[in-house]
Amino acid sequence: MRPEDITEQDENEIIKGTEEQPVSGEDTGTKDTDDNPDAGIDAETASETHSEYKIPGKSESRVSYHLSGMYQDWFLDYASYVILERAVPHINDGLKPVQRRILHSMKRLDDGRYNKVANIVGHTMQFHPHGDASIGDALVQLGQKDLLIDCQGNWGNILTGDGAAAPRYIEARLSKFALETVFNPKTTLWQLSYDGRNREPVTLPVKFPLLLAQGVEGIAVGLSSKILPHNFNELLDASIAYLRGETFTLYPDFQTGGFVDVSKYNDGERGGSVKVRAKITKLDNKTLVITEIPYGKTTSSLIESILKANDKGKIKIKKVDDNTARNVEILVHLAPGVSSDKTIDALYAFTDCEISISPNCCVIMDNKPHFLTVSDVLKHSTDDTLHLLRTELEIQKGELEESLFFASLEKIFIEERIYKDKEFENAKDMDEAIAHIDYRLTPFKPHFIREVTREDILRLMEIKMGRILKFNSDKSNAQIAQYREEIAKIEAHLANIVEYTIDWFRMLKEKYGKNYPRLTEVRNFDTIEATKVVEANEKLYINRTEGFIGTGLKKDEYVCNCSDIDDIIIFYRNGVYKVVKVCEKMFIGKDILYVNVFKRNDNRTIYNVIYRDGKAGYNYIKRFAVTGVTRDKEYTVTKGTEGSRILYFSANANGEAETVKIILKPKPRQKLLVFEKDFSDIAIKGRASMGNILTKADVHKISLKQKGNSTLGGRMVWYDRDVLRLNYDGRGEELGEFQSDDQILVISQNGDFHTTNFDLSNHYDANILIIEKFDANKIWTAALYDADQKYFYLKRFQLEAGSRKQNFLGENPKSRLMLLTDETYPRMEVVFGGHDSFREPLVIDADEFIGVKGFKAKGKRLSTFDIETINELDPIRFASTAQATENKVEEAEDDDETDKSNSDIIDEITGQMKLFDE
Repeated sequence: MRPEDITEQDENEIIKGTEEQPVSGEDTGTKDTDDNPDAGIDAETASETHSEYKIPGKSESRVSYHLSGMYQDWFLDYASYVILERAVPHINDGLKPVQRRILHSMKRLDDGRYNKVANIVGHTMQFHPHGDASIGDALVQLGQKDLLIDCQGNWGNILTGDGAAAPRYIEARLSKFALETVFNPKTTLWQLSYDGRNREPVTLPVKFPLLLAQGVEGIAVGLSSKILPHNFNELLDASIAYLRGETFTLYPDFQTGGFVDVSKYNDGERGGSVKVRAKITKLDNKTLVITEIPYGKTTSSLIESILKANDKGKIKIKKVDDNTARNVEILVHLAPGVSSDKTIDALYAFTDCEISISPNCCVIMDNKPHFLTVSDVLKHSTDDTLHLLRTELEIQKGELEESLFFASLEKIFIEERIYKDKEFENAKDMDEAIAHIDYRLTPFKPHFIREVTREDILRLMEIKMGRILKFNSDKSNAQIAQYREEIAKIEAHLANIVEYTIDWFRMLKEKYGKNYPRLTEVRNFDTIEATKVVEANEKLYINRTEGFIGTGLKKDEYVCNCSDIDDIIIFYRNGVYKVVKVCEKMFIGKDILYVNVFKRNDNRTIYNVIYRDGKAGYNYIKRFAVTGVTRDKEYTVTKGTEGSRILYFSANANGEAETVKIILKPKPRQKLLVFEKDFSDIAIKGRASMGNILTKADVHKISLKQKGNSTLGGRMVWYDRDVLRLNYDGRGEELGEFQSDDQILVISQNGDFHTTNFDLSNHYDANILIIEKFDANKIWTAALYDADQKYFYLKRFQLEAGSRKQNFLGENPKSRLMLLTDETYPRMEVVFGGHDSFREPLVIDADEFIGVKGFKAKGKRLSTFDIETINELDPIRFASTAQATENKVEEAEDDDETDKSNSDIIDEITGQMKLFDE
């Protein structure tokens, strides 16, 4: 029976029997709170922290429940319990209940020594009702975060995913940081544990943004929480900035390192996302090394994703070696002939080397889940820290005032010899003695910070005679003065509580910050198009006779290499073209003119076309690019007239424009039968344009006369330092216009240099000093410190092209570059320092100082004196501009029809034969 089929009458008949159980408030034989030191909460407070559900007795054996109420209330109770007591952290201390109970248990066990994890788990079960497995897992996760728990033994490895040893073999204790920032029983709110036998903290008085430092992940009923970890020092800096009224920005930082793109982080709010990448570098042209992995991944899962991508043909590798120990080291050996730069992009596109994480900052606040930003969480934590510090100061002040008050009472009681008064000694009872002491203290009461109570007098009466005899008035005055001084200091802190809180955060950073440097580098990622980096793992074939195309037609005509995610563009002789997905076998129709892999948004591939409009229309010529189309939709090159046909077609990868020879069909009074047309005279327009009229006469034949150069010119290239990649979109530094054989020169801060092509798949390091178009004739001038000779040198040289990195500073890694310039006639100012700082700066004309030599030459020493800095001065001589080179024109193959006359062409068209050869 379905719930919607149950009537109200049926609901009233649903009866549930129960057994008699002891109810809250009955005598069950347990000790009351007075006999239990941990039961520090009265019954009224306990009822607020526990469920009000009451198990019915026998007198209530027949209890009916409406089904609608069961669905509405019971499930809501269950969901609320999971949300509040299991999965979602509290905003005050940033801990889930199981984590809070673990730390509370460890504090109770703490004696400065390590405790067995099994013992900690067992002790925590007094507070946590969900078994040892959940406690043990939570404890290991806390320990692996390396913040609150000092671990000893094999606690597993977050890099490899290896689990921790059994709880009986590993030990733990609270870290010094945890003891200093997490616990203070005087400022802790307490509640009864689940069974009422012990007390546990409602939340711990954490004086640090712990939730953002550790991060958290939990799945509850109907919602989840995923807060990413942040850097220890950056959190403290942000808290200080908030207290000062300054703006701050927080970005995630992961223990596993890697790179993170936070452009869509959205302050950790629900709906945002971050991209995390592994750190991949080139060991050599045939080997890649992964040294840092994305957050939440392990070396095992990462290698598995790489092998899966290789099995699917997305990448081509020979093998993967995992040398991970303390640090990650995964070696990816490439197959022969595979580009390392392209493979890096493919690893990001097809494996777990790049993942996307969607944060969801959900916390418990006011006994309800709230969705906040990380800035909101940090502000709340900072305000809470300020409140806790103020409370601690007020408690300390109260304790000092009590000490001062009683020290003053004690001093008066002893110095005034009240204990020697006859009225005191001869008092009939305690009340009379107390009344006498109170009377003697009356003249001093205006100077006390509070009223003298009966308990205070009783405490005075308990002072032993030995202490009275040893009483030293000077020491008492010094102690009272010290109390007053400490109270004044605390009052000053309370009056400047914001500065006091800032000093607290500064102290934490100075004391512990060096242990938590940022491990994840914040970068902007470029968008990797999968079709551009996937390996061509398939071969495309075509059966023109039957009209099929696909990768499974092994016995038919080979077209090109492709991948299984590529698109294919097809042109037909009737002028129709379309783009389809690569598949094993597909019917595309007959009369196919051209087939190849389609590159979306490619405006460099230009199609040169001559077509006839209709069966007897004019002949048109056009040039166009196909940048973006809808897959499987038919488009037309022609005007769409029925009977149109393509007479000439060529696809040019770099916009080349050839010259063609057109032969017309002879007609009466037609003088011109043969003419040539250069496609470079035709402008490149949109694919929907009809083109220019080539001729109104009927065309007999069109042939290639001469191949041409690109009409698009060189390609403008830019370098974006934010993503460390090249682009053609105008982002970053303009490197210039590049022809097909031009190269890019890359010079690093450490003196390394090499050249690359201008392919967009190239990867570059972050320490680039200069990146520009390579000029083999350019003369470079470098001022450097030679670590071997311990002197400063000047050298002039030309750099050589080559993909292998070379260094012009020498082999000693301690040598450093002081200045590098490409001025033809540079001038430099050498400023002396140290014992030679009194000397006038030395001005050097580099062209006259030293000649041009090889980049491996040592150079010429600048001076034997101590040099502080070397500055570049404005040149006083300039070089003339270089002359541009001319492009060569590639000739086509010999054309048999070049020397044919009009009569020869007419005879060929009409089929007439000559009697005699000329």
